[in-house]
Amino acid sequence: MRALWAWGLMLVAGLAQAQTSTEVTQFRVERVEDEVLVSAQMLFDLPSAVEDALLKGVPLFFVAEADIVRERWYWYDKQVSTAARHMRLAYQPLTRRWRLNVTSGAAREGSLGLALNQSFDTLPQALASIKRILRWKVADAMDLDGSVRYKVEFRFRLDLSQLPRPFQIGAIGQSDWDLAASASTFLSLK
Repeated sequence: MRALWAWGLMLVAGLAQAQTSTEVTQFRVERVEDEVLVSAQMLFDLPSAVEDALLKGVPLFFVAEADIVRERWYWYDKQVSTAARHMRLAYQPLTRRWRLNVTSGAAREGSLGLALNQSFDTLPQALASIKRILRWKVADAMDLDGSVRYKVEFRFRLDLSQLPRPFQIGAIGQSDWDLAASASTFLSLK
């Protein structure tokens, strides 16, 4: 009985170590002139299965989302503003470089919004750019009422819905592909 119990403990400890941990280590919301800006720093390591897929030429899509909600005691909170940043990371085998595309719309929407394209020599350099979001405009301060209390909810995740179908089927339910973190704080407009 003790051996079975010890084996179960080792299995649980092994599963806990296999879980990838993604967290938002720094999160700040500020009002600068007429803009609401979000800065965030994420901490995560790519699991080996995800890194292998990248090296085989499968692009990964990361999404950062920020919602501004108005708290209401009499009903559900009201979503006032939402912003999303989509980041597509792909390895270019011919040039042996990493390509990062950052857009305000989903990659399948194609031409919506502006796109920022960057190339990196190494994967850690590209991931450092993904993990750090600086002074991202998520709303106009003029659209918000200064007498109301607002909450800013931030989410960061690996978007599995944009992976090729065979990877979507294999990634669902796999802890290696579960990269997600969130944070929230209150916004001061005064």
